[in-house]
Amino acid sequence: MPAAQPAEPPAEDLPEELTRLAALHGVATSYRPSPDRTVQASATAVTLALAALGVDADTPGAVRAALTARETELRERLLPPTVVRWEGGGTPDALAALPAGTRLRVDTEQGEQHDGVERLPPGVHRLTATAPDGRTAEAHLIVAPARLPTPAVRSYGLLVQLYSLLSRRSWGMGDLGDLGELAAWAGRALGAGFVQVNPLHAAVPGAPTDPSPYRPSSRRFPDPVHLRVEEVPEFAYVTDPERARALRERARRLREGVLEKDALIDRDAVWELKRDALELLHQVPLGPGRRAAYCDYLAARGTALEDHATWCALAEVHGSDWHRWPEGLRDPRSAATDRARRELMDRVDFHSRLTWLTDTQLTAAQRTAREAGMPVGIIHDLAVGVHPRGADSWAQQQYFAAGMSVGAPPDAFNSRGQDWGLPPWRPDRLAESGYAPFRELLRGLFRYAGALRVDHVMGLFRLWWVPEGRPPTEGTYVHYDAEAMLAVLVLEADRAGAVVIGEDLGTVEPGVREALRERGVLGTSVLWFERDWTGDGRPLPPERWRADCLATATTHDLPSTAARLTGAHVELRDRLGLLTRPLEEERAEAAADTAEWLEVLAGLGLLRGTGGDTGTPAEEAEIQAVHRFLLRTPARMAGIWLPDAVGDRRPQNLPGTWDQYPNWRLPVADAEGRPVTLEDLAASPRLHALVDVVRDAAGDAVRGRGGVRDD
Repeated sequence: MPAAQPAEPPAEDLPEELTRLAALHGVATSYRPSPDRTVQASATAVTLALAALGVDADTPGAVRAALTARETELRERLLPPTVVRWEGGGTPDALAALPAGTRLRVDTEQGEQHDGVERLPPGVHRLTATAPDGRTAEAHLIVAPARLPTPAVRSYGLLVQLYSLLSRRSWGMGDLGDLGELAAWAGRALGAGFVQVNPLHAAVPGAPTDPSPYRPSSRRFPDPVHLRVEEVPEFAYVTDPERARALRERARRLREGVLEKDALIDRDAVWELKRDALELLHQVPLGPGRRAAYCDYLAARGTALEDHATWCALAEVHGSDWHRWPEGLRDPRSAATDRARRELMDRVDFHSRLTWLTDTQLTAAQRTAREAGMPVGIIHDLAVGVHPRGADSWAQQQYFAAGMSVGAPPDAFNSRGQDWGLPPWRPDRLAESGYAPFRELLRGLFRYAGALRVDHVMGLFRLWWVPEGRPPTEGTYVHYDAEAMLAVLVLEADRAGAVVIGEDLGTVEPGVREALRERGVLGTSVLWFERDWTGDGRPLPPERWRADCLATATTHDLPSTAARLTGAHVELRDRLGLLTRPLEEERAEAAADTAEWLEVLAGLGLLRGTGGDTGTPAEEAEIQAVHRFLLRTPARMAGIWLPDAVGDRRPQNLPGTWDQYPNWRLPVADAEGRPVTLEDLAASPRLHALVDVVRDAAGDAVRGRGGVRDD
């Protein structure tokens, strides 16, 4: 039975001049939630989106003036702010449209000068055009490889939320020491090709911290809460060993509370403890070699790191919401901020050093993964945005659209739409800067990532802007220069030798998946969603899956495979009052969906090993069958959600809840809800049985193609 269609506001005809003005600034005046439906945006949504782009459209006269100004600007300019040239491609449209006889000069980022745009090295260069009539214009020229290379070897790996993976050495939540151990073990003992983790971006400090890793203070720098304190070299030389022993005792109590006493992961308590330990470490002088490495890091990250550390130091004094700071401190370039930075120099250095230490351990984890034989290594996750009160929104506020938040429009599953509380980037300011903030962000992440998962990758093309104080239904889409965004992504990934995976689940604008595939960006395919939606709606046969993807059975936002197979996800939503239909109706639909998939698995001969022959419990055998199916598809990468390997029934995040459910605070657990440590996982017969199934299926798939490469 199809879901009910969302309620729509009455259609409202927009004035023709406002529609034209909006189109010239990339603001949509309608959208299509499905191929057969078009929904009109309100004049208010369009006007407010234009205002956030610095365009006055409040009155008909203002609209006419802005339209005239924009049309004149576009007509008279020689070049747009940023031009993209793909290696091996044709002449960019912006250059083909130049007057005949226009001279082009390129100053490359390597310091060379070229006449024309042929045979340029990859990079972001400075382009100068001089027309025959004497007019000149400058633009950023992005030269990017035509596409990222396809991963040469098909691989399988593990997906886990790092905080949920505790070892007997963790300080109350999983850390970078645990990540390194997991990567070394998975690569060497399991033959895994990668480990994918949640975003490890810096969080907004202050209790209670927002536990979601998808609402960070900064995407440019990692969070020191993930540090393994004992692996910081200076820890061996603390001058107060008694205090160090007391810190270890506090860490033991935190760890045992989660592992043995059913306590939730308490990020705030972990950070309080680690901050005390790191304050102690900060008193230990760095050796000459370590000091030189730290100075190199400071020089490499420059103003961006200084801004981040300054924000952290100011937040200790004035609180984490920079909008409430004294007025002079709200501007990172003000004289007041400069004075405060000097006065807080020691705290700025403290936070800079923590960032360096975290970066160092992240780099070590990736090195460990590659040394363990992983062709990819650690897959890091790039959140779609940042917290409106955090460090990035303060330091880079000129690039964010004031008074706007990113979200999603109403659809068949959420008639109210969504507001994620993340300020969007301004596409005009990005273009004017040559996409410098995006380039800097990616370059920082690729320092320690073998691959990058881009959350809501559709945001490279367009984002749903919700005006502050208004419901998500009153938003509209704003378009970005997807070619430029993709060119920057491909350029930086290629330089790092990294894979890129786009999270393209849900409603995707036509042409987006094709554009991503053309540039070598892999997609994300989740088993339960892969159906023949344009045909009979039945499960999609494995041979009809796309090859250019990471295929999984579930994600952090979805029920675990055990929960879906048993219907536990429906019971959970019922207990929390989240069902929109009668319980029996929801149960019946979920059971029918599962039964249909089990029928497919059985028909393919993948559902084997149940009670009668090997004694494998039915649920465990079904989970194994699901993963055999994933390896039967042509997907270049296949992921095992680590909690699936031990029968965990609890989702890490339950969308639509806040305090009703402990989102982002649960350790990996078994089918009975008992926490499972990293050491327990390494010894788990159930996990090894599942990995053996995946290995065998991967071997069969490779032999079926006649080789180990997937060129």
